[in-house]
Amino acid sequence: MNKLVPDIVEIPGKTLVGIKMRMSVINNKTASLWGSFRPRLGEIKHSNITEFISLQEYDEKYFVKFDPAREFNKWALVEVPEITDVPKGMEVFHLPSGLYAVFHYKGLPGDPGIFQYIYGSWLPGSGYRLDNRPHFELLGPRYKNNSAESEEDLYIPIRSDG
Repeated sequence: MNKLVPDIVEIPGKTLVGIKMRMSVINNKTASLWGSFRPRLGEIKHSNITEFISLQEYDEKYFVKFDPAREFNKWALVEVPEITDVPKGMEVFHLPSGLYAVFHYKGLPGDPGIFQYIYGSWLPGSGYRLDNRPHFELLGPRYKNNSAESEEDLYIPIRSDG
């Protein structure tokens, strides 16, 4: 894995709308999640449909001892400037502001190598610690599902170690 150097950014809070599913690494339902969300995009008023957010909510101890069978919430979301009518079966998610390490990644989506590098190599030597906030991927116009030419930004919540 190339030594990716992240941008360290403070992001403002965001208001998002979408759907979630409970899943694990070994029981990955991501394709089903997005397959049920994307056809309904037209139901969301005032959304930015050029960017999608794939977000994971992990419990506080998720990364203490990694277990691929441990479940987490995964969301398929879009940002909205205001909450108007939330379509039936969808929910509002308020992403809190905070400090993130942002890795610009090019390659096959879902390649575990990038996350092994981030959590196993970069984070331990970075001077930061993982924070207990959502992790997410920003999927913009250069995102191409199942393509080695795909590009996305990986947002890892961090806090200062000192």
